[in-house]
Amino acid sequence: MPLKPLSRAKSRLADAASDGLRPGLALAFAQDTVSAALACPGVRDVVVVTDDPLAAAELSALGASTVPDSPGNGLNAALMHGVAAVRSRRPEAAVAALNADLPALRPAELQRVLSAAANFPRAFLADATGIGTTLLAAAPKRELNPAFGGPSRARHRATGAHDILLADVISVRQDVDTGLDLRAALELGVGPHTAALLRPGGPPPSAPCAPPTSSPTPRG
Repeated sequence: MPLKPLSRAKSRLADAASDGLRPGLALAFAQDTVSAALACPGVRDVVVVTDDPLAAAELSALGASTVPDSPGNGLNAALMHGVAAVRSRRPEAAVAALNADLPALRPAELQRVLSAAANFPRAFLADATGIGTTLLAAAPKRELNPAFGGPSRARHRATGAHDILLADVISVRQDVDTGLDLRAALELGVGPHTAALLRPGGPPPSAPCAPPTSSPTPRG
């Protein structure tokens, strides 16, 4: 799981959240994503690639392993570095890259996606827009070969990865880049860290994607 330094994260949320709120949102999203992933029975470990010391400490406290982004060469290089860290300890491991901004992630839906992915050498799940990718998995002894960023669904297809077409796994598809994405995640029901940050009395996002007057419904 890749996570850029919090001070530079979620710049596309500028129309929906203040400069002071965005780093906290990025961390809360990652905390809820890590917590849900670790609760998924098909996940043995979560490795977060980040150079942010606060994020590393908070996510380690939840049970994730963290490694610094020593390549420092963008998202896909960070993911390959994370795979190398996992397979240095467990060479036969299947691996999956997962976005760190899935605050509504549900363990049961993630399990369905991972079970489907296990039938193929490489497989991926498109995001809610149908353009990007939120998860890319590789079987044991297979290279991950990530091509995240922008229209990555088409690139992952072009590399031969299987396009997982499961219905009813929206929580695994709903990453948060924009104010509209945040509203969609809130409607699904976000995890406790994001909910706590956005509940009344906390620092709310601005009007375009403000949560409803009641507290966001925590993920079950």
